[in-house]
Amino acid sequence: MTGHTPSALELDRRAFRRGRERRSVLMAVASTLVFAAIVWVTVINTPGWTKVQETFFDPVTAWEALPKVWDGFLLNLTVLGISVFTVAIVALLVAVLRTLRGPVFFPVRVLAAAYTDLFRGFPFIIVLYLIGYGVPTILNQRVDVVLLGVIAVTLTYSSYVAEVIRAGIEAVHPSQRLAARALGLGYAQTLRRVVLPQALRKMTPPLMNDFISMQKDVGLISILGVFDALAAARSATALSYNFTPYVVAGILFVLLAIPTIRLADWYTARLREREQSGAIL
Repeated sequence: MTGHTPSALELDRRAFRRGRERRSVLMAVASTLVFAAIVWVTVINTPGWTKVQETFFDPVTAWEALPKVWDGFLLNLTVLGISVFTVAIVALLVAVLRTLRGPVFFPVRVLAAAYTDLFRGFPFIIVLYLIGYGVPTILNQRVDVVLLGVIAVTLTYSSYVAEVIRAGIEAVHPSQRLAARALGLGYAQTLRRVVLPQALRKMTPPLMNDFISMQKDVGLISILGVFDALAAARSATALSYNFTPYVVAGILFVLLAIPTIRLADWYTARLREREQSGAIL
């Protein structure tokens, strides 16, 4: 039994593809070298670069500040971890309220719309000030700063996520609802078993983007007086008169966001390929 022998046309195609791959690699290497040369000439090989390196990228200062910044970063992760669940619950509730049909639910829809409009318009830092200093004043007692941070993050990001979920729900074709109701499913069953599973596929990429934004904004809770990553960096900077601790804190947040960014890119590309395959078929 002899193996399959490619035709001359197939061999030409393979050679052409290998040639294109080699040219792509050479162009990538050349463009990288040109870019590196430009960076060297315009940034690194300048009189002020040494001062910038000492002020923002000092490895000794970074190593000394890392333990305190890391301890503060764990608090940011705590606020983020709790907020993921609270935002998901509140946002889903608000999105469902906004999609309720019938005139009897008009006041509920108005309140849900007013909430999303209000907190999507408020800058997050203002919400932090209002919650962080307003709630203890109203209650006339000290409140855990982590709890205040979670409340502020939840109020702000639930408004964004609720609109994403609502858009995903409304993107499902009405015939899906009608078919589910014809099979005897109630409103809640239709939403849970038919609508939300289809909507989740469409709203996952924007939800990931909101999650990335939330990862960054939890760093702002330092304005409430909590000793998080930014507060630790600020304390270290005040002692050393060096801004490298801020760079350390920034790198930690970047490392936290990179897996989610790559996952969002992968899922978006996968979803696009599936949609294009479906369109072709």
